[in-house]
Amino acid sequence: MSLVEHIIAGKPTTGSTDARAPIFNPATGAQSGEVVLGGAADIDAAVANSLEAGKAWAATPPAKRAAVMFSLREVLKRRADEVARTISLEHGKTHDDALGEVTRALEVVEYAAGITEKLKGEFSRNVGPGIDTCSDRQPLGVVAGITPFNFPAMVPLWMIPMALATGNSFVLKPSERDPSSANLVHDLFEEAGLPAGVLNVVHGGKEAVDALLDHRDVRAVSFVGSTPIAEYVYTRGCAAGKRVQALGGAKNHMIILPDADLDQAADALMGAGFGSAGERCMAISVAVPIGEETADRLVEKLTPMVRSMKIGPHDDGEAQMGPVITREAQQRIERMISAGEGEGAEVLVDGRGLRLQGYEDGFWVGGTLLDRVTPDMTVYKEEIFGPVLSVLRSNSYDQAVDLINSHEYGNGTAIFTRDGDAARDFASRIQVGMVGVNVPIPVPVAYHSFGGWKRSIFGAHGIYGPEAVHFYTRLKTVTTRWPTGIRSGAQFNFPSMN
Repeated sequence: MSLVEHIIAGKPTTGSTDARAPIFNPATGAQSGEVVLGGAADIDAAVANSLEAGKAWAATPPAKRAAVMFSLREVLKRRADEVARTISLEHGKTHDDALGEVTRALEVVEYAAGITEKLKGEFSRNVGPGIDTCSDRQPLGVVAGITPFNFPAMVPLWMIPMALATGNSFVLKPSERDPSSANLVHDLFEEAGLPAGVLNVVHGGKEAVDALLDHRDVRAVSFVGSTPIAEYVYTRGCAAGKRVQALGGAKNHMIILPDADLDQAADALMGAGFGSAGERCMAISVAVPIGEETADRLVEKLTPMVRSMKIGPHDDGEAQMGPVITREAQQRIERMISAGEGEGAEVLVDGRGLRLQGYEDGFWVGGTLLDRVTPDMTVYKEEIFGPVLSVLRSNSYDQAVDLINSHEYGNGTAIFTRDGDAARDFASRIQVGMVGVNVPIPVPVAYHSFGGWKRSIFGAHGIYGPEAVHFYTRLKTVTTRWPTGIRSGAQFNFPSMN
């Protein structure tokens, strides 16, 4: 049975505590290993190493930091299958899905490799008599990331390349449910030439999180997870004087107008609703067809598609969806389905009680389709984070827009239509951070930035892209004048060009 350790100063260590947590293979339900759980002492050691190693790293020319990112790109491409296998064994997602995660991570690495252009300052000559002004973006120091189980390689690689390329050092606290991917990410950086100690990995639970949030030498914290924890991280981190970006939960809707291509919409809902067993913050969990006729036609198409979906372990090449992450997640999702049924939703396809031959003890939930869901139901109000697609019928487009705008979450949304006027109006009026028009999962490419609105994010900056450059750096502006032999005497009025 494997033991996943911390990595501090480039070396594995069991750390300061005897605490351990089990790691499971979600497909079989069997324990596959353990992960050490660190405490405040381990965070102290990691931060101290990042602080020391970060001095030389911050002084490294941006072009040389970019060279590490170029090297990382090649390492990640060469080892993509290995990374995907590591993800799947502990998360459960299919191999192709895991490879997609690696590909999206690679895009951020490529963006970080162009950091030299993004760190260029500005210069203005003669802003006053003999006075010049220049501005510069400088690193913060030690920064930290607290990352979720659902993308155990991609989310760390959304944070770390941008933080390091801008000159910071990094402490990563990954999910303890699938921790091996985080250690592999560290090894990829090491192979790419990153100096030891610039990136440290500490595993753990709340004690480790609190130690990071409270540590005086940690200048910024980036978090991705549930909304209650995001709000906690943001509140506690800000109280400790840190810069914090905390991305939380979601309830993503997709409006289907009567003129939409329903075959295209149904295909989109299948992938967006059930890919990665619905364990995505950008999953579409609510379909909102406009009008009863549109709803009936959509449901007629979706029902056999959900019922025939191929579910299996990650190494089944025909599997379209794998298990959920834990037994607790399985039970919670099934309770949510039962709650929806009890509150009046029609269960058209029921994923409860699924057992696969040879994998009877795995954490399986089948694809579930609920019809005639209403806004007062628990399955609508709360994030399910599982393979459950709800159909909420709307009488009009305006009613659907108001429905989405009134929800507490504002992460992602989509509209399927052939009407350009409706699509333009939707993109303008909708109170959501990421919008798709005939695109079901509108995750921005790496040279834009990812981030929701409302209670889907706490903090001013989105993750990766241009927003990350601003999050991981601070602005310094320098105004200079060299002696010219002209003396004008003391001036007591506020300085100006005059």
